[in-house]
Amino acid sequence: MTDDHPFHVRFWGVRGSIATTGPDTLRYGGNTTCLEMRCGPHLLIFDAGTGIRLLGAALEAVGDPTTADLFFTHTHIDHVVGFPFFAPFHDKRSRISLWEGHLGPDLTLGGVLGCLMTAPLFPVPLRGLERCMDYRKFTAGQVLEPRPGLIVRTCPLNHPNGGTGYRVDYAGRSICLITDTEHPALGRDETIADLVRGADVMIYDATYSDADYAEHVGWGHSTWEEALRLADYAGVRHPVIFHHAPERTDDMLDGIAAAARARHPGALVAREGQVITPDGEVL
Repeated sequence: MTDDHPFHVRFWGVRGSIATTGPDTLRYGGNTTCLEMRCGPHLLIFDAGTGIRLLGAALEAVGDPTTADLFFTHTHIDHVVGFPFFAPFHDKRSRISLWEGHLGPDLTLGGVLGCLMTAPLFPVPLRGLERCMDYRKFTAGQVLEPRPGLIVRTCPLNHPNGGTGYRVDYAGRSICLITDTEHPALGRDETIADLVRGADVMIYDATYSDADYAEHVGWGHSTWEEALRLADYAGVRHPVIFHHAPERTDDMLDGIAAAARARHPGALVAREGQVITPDGEVL
């Protein structure tokens, strides 16, 4: 698969807010946000929700040292809670760069993750893992080059405590991750629209529907209908509905998928374990 599709994204966690388990979430999955992106020889990881444990296990099973760049959209608990359970952090051969662009000048990523891994919340301190990682701070809006020839564009998101959206351009193709963010009351968020314009794939925060969004104004999330409107406005080929609310059952997501495809034939709904190429091919 990697040889045939050198640029693709795999979903290890597609939920927001809190992990969910049970018979109603088996098909789409219940882990919180974590994405694996392969850009030829380069491994990019986005967010460290509960899904990152499964990614770590898969990398550990290969047996090779892990070299990767881990980008955080933000550091709310559902996006970092899996961080201590990522197996490559416990392998001294690993080399992993941690990137964040939302915390501002008064906070550091190491400080935030260190609080997560402090007694009585967690028994192992962060300093036990730092031998294999380095921190890369930036300001949302910058253009990054984490590896030679690999371009990652960024923008700020509208979310409590801040957030960062990402666009990865590789081999003439593009995949974007826009989560967590709230759309404006009128029009589009032009900063986000500029970032995703003409993208092949846009993975978008669709926690709500238009119908239930009215009860959640100001919570920092968007809707699946807004994902399609933004895709039409910015010329995105394949909008991917993502960051599913905990109460979204498999049957509900099936309904959203059918409605989304009827309105935008290239639309997809993210499932745990799913691989998507820039052509919208699901593997």
